[in-house]
Amino acid sequence: MSLAPNLMHKPLSWNDIKDRALAFANKWQNESSEDAEAKSFWDDFFNVFGVSRKRVGEFEKAVKKLDGKQGFIDLLWKGVIMVEHKSRGKDLDKAFEQALDYLPGLKEYEVPKYILVSDFARLRLYDMETASQLEFHLAEFPQNVHHFGFLAGYQKRTFTSEDPVNIEAAARMGKLHDRLRECGFAGHDLEMLLVRLLFCMFAEDTAIFEKNAFLEFIENRTSEDGSDLGLHLSQIFQVLNTAPDKRMKTLDEQLQALPYVNGGLFADPLQIAQFDRTMRETLLECCALDWSRISPAIFGSMFQAAMNPAERRVLGAHYTSETNILKALKPLFLDDLRAEFDRIKKQRPKLEEFHRRLATVRVFDPACGCGNFLVTAYRELRALELDVLATLEARKGTAQLATDVAAMTWVNVGQFYGIELEEFPVRIAEVAMWLADHQMNLQASQQFGSYFTRLPLTESAHIRHGNALRTDWREVLPPSECSYIVGNPPFVGTQMQNAAQKADIRWVFGNDKVANSLDFVTAWHKKTAEYIAGTRIKAAFVSTNSISQGEQVGVLWGELFKHRMAIAFAHRTFKWTNEAPGKAAVHCIIVGFAAKEVVEAAPRLLFEYETPIAEPHVSSVPNISPYLISAGNTLVQSRSTPLCDVPEMCKGNQPTDGGNLLFATQAERDEFLAKEPNAAKFIRPFIGSDEFINGSTRWCLWLKDSSPQELRTMPHVLERIEKVKAIRLASTKEATRKKAATAMLFDEIRQPKSSFVAVPEVSSERRLYIPIGFLPESIIVSNKIQIIPQGTLYHFGVLTSEMHMAWVRVVTGRLKSDYQYSSSIVYNNFPWAESVTDAQKQAVERAAQAVLDARALFPQSSLADLYDPLAMPPALTKAHQTLDRAVERCYHAGKALATEQERIALLFGLYERYTAPLTADAERAARKAGGKMKKRK
Repeated sequence: MSLAPNLMHKPLSWNDIKDRALAFANKWQNESSEDAEAKSFWDDFFNVFGVSRKRVGEFEKAVKKLDGKQGFIDLLWKGVIMVEHKSRGKDLDKAFEQALDYLPGLKEYEVPKYILVSDFARLRLYDMETASQLEFHLAEFPQNVHHFGFLAGYQKRTFTSEDPVNIEAAARMGKLHDRLRECGFAGHDLEMLLVRLLFCMFAEDTAIFEKNAFLEFIENRTSEDGSDLGLHLSQIFQVLNTAPDKRMKTLDEQLQALPYVNGGLFADPLQIAQFDRTMRETLLECCALDWSRISPAIFGSMFQAAMNPAERRVLGAHYTSETNILKALKPLFLDDLRAEFDRIKKQRPKLEEFHRRLATVRVFDPACGCGNFLVTAYRELRALELDVLATLEARKGTAQLATDVAAMTWVNVGQFYGIELEEFPVRIAEVAMWLADHQMNLQASQQFGSYFTRLPLTESAHIRHGNALRTDWREVLPPSECSYIVGNPPFVGTQMQNAAQKADIRWVFGNDKVANSLDFVTAWHKKTAEYIAGTRIKAAFVSTNSISQGEQVGVLWGELFKHRMAIAFAHRTFKWTNEAPGKAAVHCIIVGFAAKEVVEAAPRLLFEYETPIAEPHVSSVPNISPYLISAGNTLVQSRSTPLCDVPEMCKGNQPTDGGNLLFATQAERDEFLAKEPNAAKFIRPFIGSDEFINGSTRWCLWLKDSSPQELRTMPHVLERIEKVKAIRLASTKEATRKKAATAMLFDEIRQPKSSFVAVPEVSSERRLYIPIGFLPESIIVSNKIQIIPQGTLYHFGVLTSEMHMAWVRVVTGRLKSDYQYSSSIVYNNFPWAESVTDAQKQAVERAAQAVLDARALFPQSSLADLYDPLAMPPALTKAHQTLDRAVERCYHAGKALATEQERIALLFGLYERYTAPLTADAERAARKAGGKMKKRK
């Protein structure tokens, strides 16, 4: 290095770079610039950026070209830039082609990110990663010098989650992790080593270290076999943790140039890792990436996933895109702050007070993982502060601001808090916040012309390593100091929770019955409600959409309403996804909530999506219900019997047989009958939701009426029964083990003795109507079909109408975004029309029969075909429209209801009235009369 001992690296300010660029252009545009002067030309060029040409590399580097011949690169700064110069007036296209010929002869980490060709009068810069180029005359260099900021450590970047460098960096770090672990270096020391390496590689690409200082030290000062690399890394870490005045005066010059980092990152001693040649090469390959392009907001999650070889195959699945993070952050507080800034930016006293207030904002993520929400929030808050500073200083001039920018930047990482269960993500989150801080400092440096960094580190994010559900959040951040809570707590359904998670959720809710019916994420909602009750703190969580549907709504919000919570904004169901290969896609919602008094003081924003992958449209509504619709706060609770006087609905038949009583295809059935022909009388069609909708059929052994003598004559049947028995005996459920005694029968039998109404439990949300129908008693239905044994044509008509579908779309549970119909929530709570006349019922029955008749016109089409929104026959569409009007007239005699919102308001009004205490016999009698339906003959 060219730096003198005890002189630590500090990049030139942009103002200095611009002055040097002007001097360089003035000097050389008047020179003859012959080949003999090339070295002086490039010495002066790199000096513009405070980089000695000696450090960049030697002239005439020998390299073997693709054709096997030897060539000589005019100048190569490994991994950064290649220079190819020609005499004045020569062809720059040929110079570029010549430079490309040298690339195959370079090692991966030597390949430059830029190629610069020149004839001393013109300069042409190629960006090899974006395939873009820029050409200008030497006299125009001062106006274009910002394009060369990467030479001084400045790079104007737009960070995108989809930038492949994020995935590539994580994959390479994962490769290094695996090799170290295979050699016995594991656990805490391995994780901390990788985090420290991450910091060093980022530092050399973002002006914390000199450009490529870390890479060049490893390449030039360590043995190629890697034997001494661990020792050198240990020394580097020790230097980074030592203040300049505490370092030995005899310290190596390159090490002396490293800054004092502090912050605890390099404080703890680690076991010295023993590297080999392969590991050293892998680390050099990691260093070769442009770490200035890394997005701290999403890299942490990928970095963590890269440590798991199985997860590394789908690295793109392991981050939350910044676009989705902002869906929570913007309506929570960023939009309000931006709007306030726009209102007051011309009023200096108010703007100064606003700036002071930004420094008091405290953001808390109690499930922070690798810190992606905190990093994004911090970056956006800093960006807002930069706009405030620019506005405040617009009339002062940049000279004064360049002196004061560090002192005037008040927002810092110490305003951000988190809790995380695992130690490794805690360390990643802390480093990610420092990286984000430095990126924003570089942006301030570029914007205001003065180099600004926060080294040594004196502030860090407050990330607590612990179980958030068992931790007292007040010890992490007192509510009196907290401004906002935000995050993406773990998505674990009620059936997928392990023993520890079940214990945690019971701890939070203090009620086994409540806890056993809720997803894991709801524990964070409950803890948050307790924490923010009686304060002005606002909170927002990304959650699975299941907590806004079905039984969980009543259970969860029954608890939250006890703490006087209300919903301030909400995103209805959308796909929480990213654009990388192997991407994860979960159907999510975002719920922003706060104390009722806080919510009532501002507009309530509802973000709705036409499809889960569409862009949202937002509307301001009077109230957002727990079902995430514009409605009151009525909760639909689970019921075991219908609210109205209608036939009961139940599930179909459940085999619990391990597939041994079933035949998936007709071929499988026929093969069995060839061996066991006497079983023919006991084989029946068997359908679930999928078969019912798609027109396919499975088959089952229905041995309900078989005699012992008959069974004993069928050895292949007995063999299957024996397997059913074994499966049931192995069950953890006592009730199932008892059913081993009757292994020839389905576990649960509810088969009607006459035709019945069948409702598929799962159906696509794309359909306007759930395909409901009648089935004969000869067809055995699985537990994936809900059945109404006493259902009539009238019941069928109401259930397959637009009115019932409006109710379904609000209260039903979902499987991803598909409807998951249940009797306890949907059917049993559905408010049937009251005081329905015979004429109205007959109109519904006629229209319902017309729907069945329209279906019958297409005997080769399945219900999936008929109800595909793009293929639905006009005759069926028209029949449904007639049925919709007939059902609506049972509820509403006036003008037709124009929107689904009007239908929901009507239905919830009825539901509230039906479920309210009834004190008058007349009301009770009227409701019973309206709900009692004529049985279908």
